[in-house]
Amino acid sequence: MKIAILTSGIRTVPAIQGGAVENLIDYYLAYNDKYRLHEIIIYSIWHPDVKNHKALKSEVNHFHYIDTISFGGKIKKVFFSILHGEYYYHRSIEYFLHEAIRDIRKKNIDLIIVENRPGFILRLKRVVNTYCILHLHNDFLHIGIKSAQEIYEKTNRIISISKYITNRVNKIDPNSHKGVTVYNAIDNQKFYEAIAIKRNVFSISESEIVIVYSGRLNKEKGILHLIQAIKTLNSIPNLKLLIIGASNYGKDKYHTPFTIQLEKESESIKDKVIFTGFINYAELPSYLKMADIAVVPSMWEEPFGLTVVEAMAAGLPLVTTRSGGIPEICEGVATIVERDDIVNNLAQAILDLYEHPEKRQQMAAAGLERSKLFDKETYAKNFFAALEDI
Repeated sequence: MKIAILTSGIRTVPAIQGGAVENLIDYYLAYNDKYRLHEIIIYSIWHPDVKNHKALKSEVNHFHYIDTISFGGKIKKVFFSILHGEYYYHRSIEYFLHEAIRDIRKKNIDLIIVENRPGFILRLKRVVNTYCILHLHNDFLHIGIKSAQEIYEKTNRIISISKYITNRVNKIDPNSHKGVTVYNAIDNQKFYEAIAIKRNVFSISESEIVIVYSGRLNKEKGILHLIQAIKTLNSIPNLKLLIIGASNYGKDKYHTPFTIQLEKESESIKDKVIFTGFINYAELPSYLKMADIAVVPSMWEEPFGLTVVEAMAAGLPLVTTRSGGIPEICEGVATIVERDDIVNNLAQAILDLYEHPEKRQQMAAAGLERSKLFDKETYAKNFFAALEDI
């Protein structure tokens, strides 16, 4: 098939700027390049650092870049906003879509895949009759979403990253199940093969038990509750909390009110808490390998939970919450706590693993084995299989 991929219009593909969605696109493009399954045109925003990237040398994956960041690109966006009416998304994303559609209409495309932008379907279907698939990475299409029924009806298939999201999608029209599930993935080998960084970098001794949190420092991620749980365990010797991450996807220039709150909350146990700040994703496996227990204390309905897979692939026993798609990943191989009375539940789960090293070993081994289900090759294979009967 000849397939057009509409990326999000925010970050570049290949994923030189990072981004979970963009990394996942890279995985299936690499698989397509390896097995030469389809001719694919990828519509992405342009970035100067993408020049000469090895992915651009593929004979089956072709990249069409749209300039939204240069002075000329910004001027074109201004004229676009003057000439066009209301938007589903903001001006930059809608301009990206407009330019992509102009090119798509010149080509004989068999299938269009829209990455995580349900609103793109509305404009696409006004001008093309091509089959459209929505690849949904977040809870962006359910009964309460703007134009949900129309988007659902105009989309031929909706691939979601967890059964939790698929069930939310299918409730739009219970008689027409367009949603299917293809689980997300990581590059497992990078976690399996990583060498732990030296503990003395953070003045941590080998005898101490390190609890690690990795992720954005946002309220819904539950990090405040985790700090509070560690405070209730303050009398336990040799316990450290390593907090990896920043308040957004990159390095923070300024503290946010929430990160200030986290620092104040941890002041009384500052000898037990270490904030690393932003860590490049390539270095994350080595940081995780240094720890003894991972905690993913999500307080919102996680669409999937890549941090859960990362912890398992790093060989860590895991404590997490019953949130969204998380139980689909780790039920039976992790301690899953309820979000009611979360501080006490986290504290008790951590204490249990602290006191039972043999349980930590068993859980780590089971999680490591489970993580093999979420490797990038399996993901890409299942993704393309979901297109086969279109």
